[in-house]
Amino acid sequence: MRVQRYWQALIVCLIIGAGSASADVHSFADPDAYRQQHLHLDVDVDFDASMLSGYVDIEFERQGRSRPPLVLDTRDLIIRSVAYYTKKGAWQRLPYQLSKADANLGRALSIDLPGRAPRRFKVRIDYETQPEASGLQWLTPPQTAGGKHPFLFSQSQAIHARSWVPLQDTPAVRFTFTATVRTPPALRAVMGASTTAADREAGRYAFEMPQPIPSYLMAIAAGELDFQAIGERTGVYAEPSVLEAAAFEFADTERMLEVSESLFGAYRWGRYDLLILPPSFPFGGMENPRLSFITPTVLAGDRSLVALIAHELAHSWSGNLVTNSSWRDLWLNEGFTVFLEARIMEALYGEDRRRMEERLGYEGLLGDFASLAPAMQRLAVDLTGKNPDLVFSQVPYEKGRLMLVWLDNAFGRETLNDFLQEYFDHFAFKSIATEDFLAYADANLLADNTAGVSRADLERWIFEPGLPDVAVLPSADIFARIDSARERFLADSLAPSAIDTEAWSTQDWLYFLNNLPDALSSEQLAALDDAFDLTSAGNNEIAHSWLLIAIRNDYQPAWPRLEDYLLSIGRNKLVKPLYQALMATERGGEFARDVFERARPGYHPLTITVNEQIVYPEGR
Repeated sequence: MRVQRYWQALIVCLIIGAGSASADVHSFADPDAYRQQHLHLDVDVDFDASMLSGYVDIEFERQGRSRPPLVLDTRDLIIRSVAYYTKKGAWQRLPYQLSKADANLGRALSIDLPGRAPRRFKVRIDYETQPEASGLQWLTPPQTAGGKHPFLFSQSQAIHARSWVPLQDTPAVRFTFTATVRTPPALRAVMGASTTAADREAGRYAFEMPQPIPSYLMAIAAGELDFQAIGERTGVYAEPSVLEAAAFEFADTERMLEVSESLFGAYRWGRYDLLILPPSFPFGGMENPRLSFITPTVLAGDRSLVALIAHELAHSWSGNLVTNSSWRDLWLNEGFTVFLEARIMEALYGEDRRRMEERLGYEGLLGDFASLAPAMQRLAVDLTGKNPDLVFSQVPYEKGRLMLVWLDNAFGRETLNDFLQEYFDHFAFKSIATEDFLAYADANLLADNTAGVSRADLERWIFEPGLPDVAVLPSADIFARIDSARERFLADSLAPSAIDTEAWSTQDWLYFLNNLPDALSSEQLAALDDAFDLTSAGNNEIAHSWLLIAIRNDYQPAWPRLEDYLLSIGRNKLVKPLYQALMATERGGEFARDVFERARPGYHPLTITVNEQIVYPEGR
């Protein structure tokens, strides 16, 4: 029966088209004409000019009989020359054109190929990046932990790889790569790949990624980096002053990897290492294969924020192994990953920890639902003409997870486990669309079930806004003792100093703070601050929640910490809500613009773009 279902799913996928690349509205490239198979990157890291300079060789395979121009994606790249590798082993210059710039997509690089180019051919593009490349951040020594050397890191998701490599920048296309990177001798270069050669004295490094990946998972960094192993297949890269704390914080990573394999199948990427970046990194983490990029804001000292590592590790199956073919279908990456993350956290830290994380995630989803238009509350989102970065809300993450929780409840843990492992095996190293998932689920999960779940039920989850009535919502009961303490505090029957918080976890604190009413008296705020020193909280997540409360209530004793927080952290999840809250008042808006302009030099380009629109809603 399983063989029969396999062929049913295959036939349906062939009819639909396995995540047709032509559906990606965020790429100029046409992989139905030519598809990149492998690339070799050869670049110098020039910190003085804030640019990468060199060339990329890309091997393509023609998909049809026609020979239209080859079109690649670029953004703010200086193209110096384009050449074609002839049968005689020589490079032949080719004519090329760059289109007018599109605000969201950059510029199309159109290359005229020789009339008799074979089915498989290679093109070399000699180029350099510009300092404002949206996918790179160049940090001066004072902006790093060590303060002695500069630092470079990339962030290619969603469509920012094109700002540092000219290529087919669409998740529908997967390719292998090798690279040679040269840095100043005092620095170490790393990539989301295996290191095949390293000459630190010469500043020359070589890399290889033998598994095919999409472009948004290409990653590069260079800085004063040391390495410490934390397991047989796991380790941490970080600046020397941060390394010991990072190795302690993420000591459970090897156990996470072993648990993940027991739940989801073999880990297929070799090593799983972490790179701890400077505070300006705009995301919590980025799941670059073999080397996840991680924000230092989760270095809490008590391993309370390691759900982030479980999340990035889970991407090794959902996202990296099976990938959304366009940003319309981000939920296929993120919804599955949040579901897998919860399974990992439960296996390692128990059911209560999972329930806490799920409740906090659900409350974050409700907050986004309150601010998002119905069209953006769907799992499959129409992003035509829009910046794909707009798809990153809690909807693909938490609504996607809740859909899988519903399926878990309907079919049972064992059945869904088997389905997920078969799903990851079936689509391994492929990029798919929502329709491919639906076809596969139809043939392999719904066809023989007695749970009463239909394809129409799945489609309601995916194509309609909000949550269906059948959603299995996480209960707040896990936080009952926190609710009781908060209610008694608000009723003036329990002073903050009398609340027993000794056993409170980070999750308890976040639930307590996030569910306080918007309006609090100055006496209540001062009592909380005096009892728990919240303004000086070292945990960045707890500090974030407290600073939001301080802004809403104009609690002035916290504003110096707010200023320092916005100047020292560039993680969008943490700074964006603070700027939004500040802009609710004229005085707050003046403060926000003043701090933003001073923080701007240390912010990542993505953080600048997002928050500039908030503090200057009518333009500068």
